[in-house]
Amino acid sequence: MKIGSPREVFPGESRVAMTPDSAKQLQKLGYECAIESGAGLAAGFSDAVYADAGVEVLGSAEELYAASDVIAKVRPPEEAEISLLTPDKTLISFFYPASNEALMEAAKEKGASVIAMDMVPRISRAQKMDALSSMANIAGYRAVIEAGNNFGRFFTGQVTAAGKVPPAKVLIVGAGVAGLAAIGTSTSLGAITYAFDVRPEVAEQIESMGAEFVYLEFDEEQTDGAATGGYAAPSSPEFREAQLAKFREMAPEMDIVITTALIPNRDAPVLWTKDMVEMMKPGSVIVDLAAERGGNCELTVKDEKIVTDNGVTIIGYTDFPSRMAAQSSTLYATNVRHMMTDLTPEKDGAVNHNMEDDVIRGATITHAGEITFPPPPPKIQAIAAKPKPTVVELTPEEKRAKELEEFKAQTKRQVTLLTIGGALLLGVGLVAPASFMQHFIVFVLSIFVGFQVIWNVSHALHTPLMAITNAISSIIIVGALMQIGSGSFLVILLAALSIFMAGINIFGGFLVTRRMLAMFQKS
Repeated sequence: MKIGSPREVFPGESRVAMTPDSAKQLQKLGYECAIESGAGLAAGFSDAVYADAGVEVLGSAEELYAASDVIAKVRPPEEAEISLLTPDKTLISFFYPASNEALMEAAKEKGASVIAMDMVPRISRAQKMDALSSMANIAGYRAVIEAGNNFGRFFTGQVTAAGKVPPAKVLIVGAGVAGLAAIGTSTSLGAITYAFDVRPEVAEQIESMGAEFVYLEFDEEQTDGAATGGYAAPSSPEFREAQLAKFREMAPEMDIVITTALIPNRDAPVLWTKDMVEMMKPGSVIVDLAAERGGNCELTVKDEKIVTDNGVTIIGYTDFPSRMAAQSSTLYATNVRHMMTDLTPEKDGAVNHNMEDDVIRGATITHAGEITFPPPPPKIQAIAAKPKPTVVELTPEEKRAKELEEFKAQTKRQVTLLTIGGALLLGVGLVAPASFMQHFIVFVLSIFVGFQVIWNVSHALHTPLMAITNAISSIIIVGALMQIGSGSFLVILLAALSIFMAGINIFGGFLVTRRMLAMFQKS
């Protein structure tokens, strides 16, 4: 089978769904690859580079659609492109089915299978295919760069002979993938960065990246913003008013505001109102990443950059990933390649559209002449954690009773062992000479003392005790040397064994200590 990528027909779109590197990986899956001539030029990939990678370069979109079994695109298809589909073809692209019902109906009528990359379920196994996150990451980074280009001042503070330059203050509204990318870029450039999100659980992520989380003084729990799949949900009117009041308080101090707040299948919520813009200082910049859905800023104009009467620049571009076409194409092509890997489990160059697979089923919006959108929820959300055992808290009386019971049991064991030991000593004393018994009693007591000293120490403390055990072993050797001159063969044998085992302990301890110290030495 052949997978092909046409040139994007959307005005200004510079990305391409197949790169030379991704084509090589697709060929390993058993596919032949094709590209429409000039499809990768805007992203920096010439036809010659594709040809060198073993990709067939075709002259027109019609020719490519006719020759390909799988068509990979970036932007949602136009009606003219849908008309080129046939029942045996599979289309992979962004589609936004909730907003393109007529287009989805047209694809169904053609009988083609359509996989929407924006519908990939947000489960762990599908992260490698999450094209929305890939593009949002680039958009967040590019938003900060675009803001800096229009800001005209340093992000970081500087103290120079010519004077002191204060750092820029940046507010990021929304801490999804795009917001976190913007936070990382802003803090790395040295700006004082603030971030707000309706999900308080992301505060730790924000603070770990060096930004300050903006908390609201609000009576209700700030948890109604979390929704399925990690997206934000609509907030209550009271919460929204508290949110706007906080933004009005911050507006006069902010140099750059980057808004990223979106709610699935809804217009973008207006979070930065006209009066907030009027409060901002001249030269301030607002970058609205939600411009395609109407914008989070009340004054945003889609796909335009405007300057307000008080000198605030508002950027409403909707093509931030396309402005970094080479990087965006590389990441998106990788997402598509991973999708094709799941569609080709046998690596035989044949699509296996398994509708029992959570990822494939979740992303498929038309298949076998039927509309399959919206998909059912994934059968397995995540690996179920083992339930933690229930800890029953004991009362003080129960704790004392338990401790007393354990003490009695331990005492009983000790008495039993002492009785057995005493009986053995008595038996040995009845048959052994008195001179042997003196040495034997010292030997037994040494074993008992050594066992009690070492065995009751936690394993984590054995290594720090190495020097002490070396000292004890040295005493054992001295004692054994004093006993080795005895005339009794048994005493000599035991003394020799003591010297041998203590020597192993001493020299082994020094070797272990030497290796440990070497770990802390600079190479």
